[in-house]
Amino acid sequence: MRIAILLFDRMAALDAIGPYEVLRYSENAEVVFVGKQKGEVRAGQGTLGLVADAALADVRETDVVLVPGGPGQVDLMTDDEVLSWLRAVDETSTWTTSVCTGSLVLAAAGLLKGRKATTHWLAQDQLPAFGVEATDERVVFDGKYVTAAGVSAGIDMGLALIDRIAGNVAAQAIQLGLEYDPQPPHDTGSPGKAPEPLVASMRENSRFFLQEI
Repeated sequence: MRIAILLFDRMAALDAIGPYEVLRYSENAEVVFVGKQKGEVRAGQGTLGLVADAALADVRETDVVLVPGGPGQVDLMTDDEVLSWLRAVDETSTWTTSVCTGSLVLAAAGLLKGRKATTHWLAQDQLPAFGVEATDERVVFDGKYVTAAGVSAGIDMGLALIDRIAGNVAAQAIQLGLEYDPQPPHDTGSPGKAPEPLVASMRENSRFFLQEI
């Protein structure tokens, strides 16, 4: 099973690495990190380097394609080379997936039109412009299209995908092996749980925050 994960400058590293750490344990998994060109990309605010082992032109078919989000996603939404590549690999993929604002890139490529999808809660209002039904669910399956909410939801998406691909025993084993048992110090991981003043403040500063993740 070939898994192609798109890398780009100013991406959110956990969007890619979270699902990678789950999916790489799937039987016969072959993971390839893909960029516009081979070589290093700088994640986040440029403080973390990740390496694309293949260029877009090198990967024409894949079983799973994953698009992370992050501030650099804005440029990808008007990048004809990337959008054309996504449409091409989508023709062969069994699963086309995204994490966080990566769903906006899939939407810009026209792949989510008429479908239900999720994204980071601060960016949900951008999906309808592409003919997408936005939802605040953590992981959304609509046919072969799988979208995850913000950042850490990529781990959940990876496990849910393994459940579909290899069954719940495999997914449970991977979750146990990773000791994925979230116990955060505060129960504020979604706008429905966080204090209203905090949610309002982050909405007011959403442009700044989305440029940081």
